Amino acid sequence: MTADRPTVLASPLPAPRSAPEPPPGPGRAPRGGFLAKAFGITAVLSAAGSGLGLLRDLLLARYFGANQGTDAFLVAWTVPETAAPLLIEDAMSFIMLPAFALALVLREEDPDAPDPVRQLVRATLPWLLIALSGLALAAALGAPELVDLLAPGLTDPGLAVTCTRITAITVLPFGVAGYLAAALRAHHRFTAPAGIYVAYNLGILGVLLAGHAYLGVRSAALGVAFGSLLMASLLVGPFLRRLREGAAGTGTGRSRRSRNALVLMPLALLPVASFTLTRQSQVFVERYLGSALPPGTISHLNYAAKVSQLAMTAGILICTVTFPLVARALAAGDVTAARDRVEKDLGQAAAVVLLGTSFLMACAPAVVSLLFQRGAFGPRDTEATAEVIRVYSFGLPAQALIGVIIRPYFSLRPVVRRADDPGAGAGGKRLLDWYPVAAMLLGLAVTVTVGLLATPRFGALGLAAGNAAGITATAALLLRGLVLRGIPLRLRRVLGGHARLVAAAAGATVLGAAAAAPVDDPLLDTLLGGLAVVLAFAVLGTCLGAREVRGPVLAAVRAVRRAPAPALAPAGAPVPNPPTVADEGKTPHGQ
Repeated sequence: MTADRPTVLASPLPAPRSAPEPPPGPGRAPRGGFLAKAFGITAVLSAAGSGLGLLRDLLLARYFGANQGTDAFLVAWTVPETAAPLLIEDAMSFIMLPAFALALVLREEDPDAPDPVRQLVRATLPWLLIALSGLALAAALGAPELVDLLAPGLTDPGLAVTCTRITAITVLPFGVAGYLAAALRAHHRFTAPAGIYVAYNLGILGVLLAGHAYLGVRSAALGVAFGSLLMASLLVGPFLRRLREGAAGTGTGRSRRSRNALVLMPLALLPVASFTLTRQSQVFVERYLGSALPPGTISHLNYAAKVSQLAMTAGILICTVTFPLVARALAAGDVTAARDRVEKDLGQAAAVVLLGTSFLMACAPAVVSLLFQRGAFGPRDTEATAEVIRVYSFGLPAQALIGVIIRPYFSLRPVVRRADDPGAGAGGKRLLDWYPVAAMLLGLAVTVTVGLLATPRFGALGLAAGNAAGITATAALLLRGLVLRGIPLRLRRVLGGHARLVAAAAGATVLGAAAAAPVDDPLLDTLLGGLAVVLAFAVLGTCLGAREVRGPVLAAVRAVRRAPAPALAPAGAPVPNPPTVADEGKTPHGQ
């Protein structure tokens, strides 16, 4: 099966429209407070999952510290760390969410045809399960070669091989979880997908707490495997319910074939998977070069990355919630609506991530000491990890920018598309499919070059600097690439807004560091520095005219001014009667 000979999956679909009016139906995006509610649910559950993940890392540091044993486990953790973005967050979402969005548009436009969502599942899920099972088996059997490739300088490769064979199990449940989560988000169902990392980390914590004394670091590997199974099982029930509900109103006759049919383009999988794997190669480079440095270096890099990514996670949540809307707009042909949403996501994600970046740069030693410095994790580990965090932080805004851009980029040519798409066979557009991979390879070359030059002198800081430089170069290329792809971003407007946010973040970092400096208590350092960063970022962002900061700040000020002050009745004055049920709904002046 090739891109030039697509496979018809479902019935006809009208030609794209420039500004469609969403038809009624179960797949239609809710209006009103949908985004706020979806973001709230996703944020709460994601925060819970991140909190449990942080507790997991705290226990790893407490029980095992930063030594050759944790280095061996972290090399084994490369398998789930690679599988998670490939099969849950990035590639699977980039591939399947636009596919399900287009199938839902088809269902709404032709309700008498067989359910296109069910046809899409039948055409893709069995092959996915077979491929995932083969990958998991290959990773387990090839564990010795994989460990030698990733970290040839390990002092105890045997432990890393054992842990790698255990964590190889995660490939299958991760892929299933990613597939089901994409389908549910396309249906605007966010609760179960947002809860998968809660289930995942609960599984890890349970096995880690029960087995660390007997199994050592192997208990962490077993916990990762068990948690991945819980993750997938959480989504099966909601997914099956959506299939049954969606199929209730569709026809059962034979699908009509025409030039507007929905078709599967298998070769579209390759650029998406290649991009995700190339992006994950940043971790491979760190593990490879870090394995030749003193024991514990890989662990310091890991702990620093986990803390740094907490700042990025909140920003990525924004585009996680809005991605189904962007995909639906692109599926219906409304490029203008997609552009407006992407520009707003870029600004909001940058504001959130830069605020977190300022906090980390100002308070990194206090944060690491507060979180990790206990048990086998000592002051020297705290100092080394905090230094890496500060260097990593320079690359966080670029990571968030990539997370926002890459979703609409791949949605423009999804794995499932209309047969009458005039660019379906265009060679120029096929070349643009690989643009993100080329951008990521160029960024990876920057990472390797900076790492090789800086590591001999600066150690782990050189690796962190290479990571930040490489990801920033990639982000700049992808920002331009989205315009070439067909979404006409107003780059001056976007870059001008980001410049204001960066200036506000720089000032907030200086003031936050000054506020935390006089105190010698990790908790007070974190609280004082964090408060100073938030206030300074709000004030500076408002003064500089950053829309993403100025809007919420002015709205909060107006809300405070409008709040009525409690009236104090004079002594002896009668107390007014409380409102009754009959008064409910009445407003002053008949409004």
